[in-house]
Amino acid sequence: MTGHGLNWEVVQRPRSDSARQGYGATPVRTCVGCRRRALISELLRVVAVDGALVVDERRRLPGRGAWLHPGPECLSKAERRRAFPRALRVQGSLDAEGVWQHLERFAQSEDTGPSRVRVGTRKQVDPS
Repeated sequence: MTGHGLNWEVVQRPRSDSARQGYGATPVRTCVGCRRRALISELLRVVAVDGALVVDERRRLPGRGAWLHPGPECLSKAERRRAFPRALRVQGSLDAEGVWQHLERFAQSEDTGPSRVRVGTRKQVDPS
């Protein structure tokens, strides 16, 4: 017991929601469509470019991004709730046709199976 009569061994910092759900150190984001939290590996990053929504597949485009599950249900919910302009902090409406096309291609690729196997998605760094 030290200072102000508190037992500092008993006082602990509350655990975050991500720690309680077992996410650990993996980044977690909220889908703008269904408002459920998920790992970033399960979500698509969408950015606004010249008044249109663009899927940021490499997650490297500049600017604010919104996160979305790769399914038509979440995209239609997000459009209905006008979530994209709010999440991306832009004025007016945004054209989501590019995201719809991306989801159609994604669904087709899942139906036909993987065309190539991805081995390791981490960026390689030269140790020298």
